[in-house]
Amino acid sequence: MLDKPAVLAGLFEVWRDLDALVAELGDSQWQTATALPGWNVHDVIAHVIGVESMLQGVDTPEVDIDVSTLEHVRNEIGVMNERWVRSLRDLSAAEMLEAFRSTTAQRRQALSDLSNTQWNDVGFTPAGPDSYGRFMRVRTFDCWMHEHDIRDAIGAPASAAELVGPASDLALDEMATSMGFVVGKRAGAPDGSRVSLELTGPLGRTINVAVDGRAKVVDDFGDDDPTTTVQLDGLLFTRLAGGRVPLAEHADAIEYGGDEAVGRRVVEHLNYVI
Repeated sequence: MLDKPAVLAGLFEVWRDLDALVAELGDSQWQTATALPGWNVHDVIAHVIGVESMLQGVDTPEVDIDVSTLEHVRNEIGVMNERWVRSLRDLSAAEMLEAFRSTTAQRRQALSDLSNTQWNDVGFTPAGPDSYGRFMRVRTFDCWMHEHDIRDAIGAPASAAELVGPASDLALDEMATSMGFVVGKRAGAPDGSRVSLELTGPLGRTINVAVDGRAKVVDDFGDDDPTTTVQLDGLLFTRLAGGRVPLAEHADAIEYGGDEAVGRRVVEHLNYVI
């Protein structure tokens, strides 16, 4: 089970970081396009407000068009997200900031008040049936990714110090759980493969995936060496996995060892985020 204080520390941290980031933006910067198709900075914050409002029991608003027909809307979760985005699009920057602060304040209180039983109850999460605590780790990952969507859009990359903290740790923890799927299913690494993703920089860590009938994330390979290594900056890993940046623009920043063909397939199929 995921530790409630640890997860909430990360989630609350990323909300504070988002608040500080957008509080200083001028009206025109709120309209800056992000790497997310169809969404600007205003829309990204609207999305966060919408999801947290939904988790507080607020009904998804009706809008003036069938958003499922939009090219960048791919599933029912996308429909829900887009309805929130469109419903808040007329709010000013000041109104959006107030809505974000009000919504996250309500969520902080509601989450702090959850019992351990409620925290560990199994139900829906975007990653499949799991505990409510896992859902909140997914929320931390989602908000953290969106913080960096905004940073990229406005040209305000995080410093090394800003990259270090519980929110980053939880986001990487959540992404690591999908690497078995990436290596085994998407990249088709053959049976017997031992793939190490070596992340460098402030987000440095190693994610090991062993393929033994089925690919799964492991702590280590015992006495065996990896058959493939892929080394890249940790933040770049998250941007590639989220489909935020094109691989072609960063190919030279990635190093391979061992079975390079497998390593390249893993990187080419790293974008798993829907």
